[in-house]
Order: sequence, then structure tokens, then C-alpha cells
Amino acid sequence: MSQSLTPLIHPVLAEHERQRCEVWTRVMGYHRPKTSFNIGKQGEFNERRCFTEPGREDAQAAQTEAGREAVCA
Repeated sequence: MSQSLTPLIHPVLAEHERQRCEVWTRVMGYHRPKTSFNIGKQGEFNERRCFTEPGREDAQAAQTEAGREAVCA
């Protein structure tokens, strides 16, 4: 693996230059933005937990090594 000698310089944004990240989720077979949920559904979404199926540790490790995020249900 080669390393760059040039330091990474990240731009610093002022608060008015920032943009909200919109979170979408799959609900009943289609995708919807979380911002369109009512208060109850938003609370339910925030209580969700990630899980791993028993016997699927190897598949998840392979996904992580490939640079993909783990999928939450």
C-alpha cells in the first residue's frame, strides 16, 4: 500500500454552507425519506437495532472487507 506524502486538507464550511443529509428507508416495499414520517414512525425508526443472522458472520465480514456498510433492519 502506498502512502501519500501530501497531507489531506478538508474544507471548513460555515454553518450556512452546510446541507442536511437526508435519510431514506424502505417501508412496505418502497423508499421514503425519514423526514416525511409522523412522530410515532420517527420514534419507531430511532428504536431500530442492527442485527446479524446466526451463521452469517463470515458473509458480513466479507462485506465489511469489501468496504460496504453493514445493513440495519
